[in-house]
Amino acid sequence: MPGTTDTTDTTDITDITDITLIYRRADVYHDFYRGRGKDYRAEAAAVRELVAQRAAGGPAAGSLLDVACGTGAHLAELTGSFADAVGVDLSAEMLEVAARGNPGVPLIQGDMRDFRLGRTFSAVTCMFSSVGYLATAEDLDAAVRNLADHLAPGGVIVVEPWWFPEDFLPGWVGADVVRADGRTIARVSHTVREGRCSRMEVHYTVAAPETGVEHFTDTHVMTLFEQAEYETAFRRAGLEPEYVRHELFGPGLFVATRPGGAA
Repeated sequence: MPGTTDTTDTTDITDITDITLIYRRADVYHDFYRGRGKDYRAEAAAVRELVAQRAAGGPAAGSLLDVACGTGAHLAELTGSFADAVGVDLSAEMLEVAARGNPGVPLIQGDMRDFRLGRTFSAVTCMFSSVGYLATAEDLDAAVRNLADHLAPGGVIVVEPWWFPEDFLPGWVGADVVRADGRTIARVSHTVREGRCSRMEVHYTVAAPETGVEHFTDTHVMTLFEQAEYETAFRRAGLEPEYVRHELFGPGLFVATRPGGAA
């Protein structure tokens, strides 16, 4: 149903229980990244431009699928450029927040490796390095193949990867304090390398007049795939990828098209 979340038969329960804590605290996530100044509007404009440059038949793209849409901030900035749009995310809590900012947009709970919508789209996006949570090259292959299966001939796919091993900075410390709607959120993180993965420990302190102060910790383990592993996954899915460096996206972007479509 438009504007609501549909959780029917799209996700394995073992995957849902493994969702990292901050994605269950979607309200904190949404307020923190907004407050820290993540420029969703500029990022969405960059994605629109990449799609317009590569879409078969010119800049008009009819439909959008945003996978790992989170709280729907990119989706809200992109929907005006497409005749229809759909969001998919693993976290029901993230989709609940996304529904508030995307009225009338269908939002589906599902795993990027195996959700099936039974239709294709002119553009498919997967932003904010969400593919980094995939544990293996086989998982990456499955996810990219599934995204490609939802891409129409002549359509464009845009994926923001996680860092490549040679670009990762071990020991990175992040610290921010933001204020939103009367609430103060402090976030401190420390990231190390463990084999093929980065492991980021994050501490949140959230203070509000009504509820007082709470503290929780979060752990993000993300795979440092090689650039060649991403490119291989795209090619196995029948797509020819282009890696694009962009000032708004630290890890860059992969952009690919499906052959066919209007001349």
